[in-house]
Amino acid sequence: MPHRTPVARRWAGRLAALASLALLAGCGSGISFLDPHGPVAATQRDLFFEVTAWMMVVVVPAILLVPFVAWRYRRSATRSTYKPDWGFSWSLEALVWGVPIVLVCILASLIVGKARSLDPYAALASNQVPLDVEVIGLDYKWLFVYPEENVASIGVLPLPVGRPVRFRLTSDTVMQSFMIPALGSQIYAMAGMVTELNLLADRPGVLLGQNTQFNGFGFQGQKFDALAMPPADFARWMAEAKAGDRPLDQSAYAIVSQKGQLADLRARFQFDPAKGLIFSSVDPTLFSTVVARYRPDAAHRHRADETPAHSNGDHAHADQ
Repeated sequence: MPHRTPVARRWAGRLAALASLALLAGCGSGISFLDPHGPVAATQRDLFFEVTAWMMVVVVPAILLVPFVAWRYRRSATRSTYKPDWGFSWSLEALVWGVPIVLVCILASLIVGKARSLDPYAALASNQVPLDVEVIGLDYKWLFVYPEENVASIGVLPLPVGRPVRFRLTSDTVMQSFMIPALGSQIYAMAGMVTELNLLADRPGVLLGQNTQFNGFGFQGQKFDALAMPPADFARWMAEAKAGDRPLDQSAYAIVSQKGQLADLRARFQFDPAKGLIFSSVDPTLFSTVVARYRPDAAHRHRADETPAHSNGDHAHADQ
């Protein structure tokens, strides 16, 4: 074994740490689009690798040529040709400007082509009717309402594998950012507005869901488990939820909408935070009521049986 100086050992340790962080960024089930559990995240992953590969056309030569040029034309070099009057080269100009222009055109075609399939408002191709889920952002938790099943949950988001899910989102507080990385996408939820997001889970798993918008010192705990489960298990979960005796009425909503995290509700509702807070019934007008609280004229536009139009002024920015 060759002897290593303290400086060499220190740099070796730093490189190992950076390599570990790079590997950890993409590993782990259900926490990243690099391990996709749905077609949207799979498209994002493919686009990420394609863009990265094309960017290497510029990055790799730059990394290799910068130290070479610095060494080749160093002040102490005795074999380099000294050309003080040199000032222009068509071949060099074509290389410097031509390669980036071609690269930008290639990247633009890739992104534009994939952007259409990543439109959050576009329904995903499927022979099944989408499951509607209404999402209300609170401080610091997400409330999920299933209008078809008349149940609601906080902390867990059950999803049937193989069936598209149409999320409609709003906020009963400040702006928030809804994201399930393994399913792909990120979209904002804002008071008085309704955004839409279409996702699909193609295999079972417990997926990380979170708020990625800083909106207070409790936002880091605004996470939930998206439970992608086979249809039979999803139906069983819904049946058990309906069999409970915990309605989400106005008084219950007044409690859950107070500022605080999911664990803070344990004393009021007596539940296991690891399994989420489940409500056996819910006011069917809750979502529209929350929207109308901030913008009465927009509430009627976003019923579960309607598809929001991009031109109605309520299509908030989404990153997918």
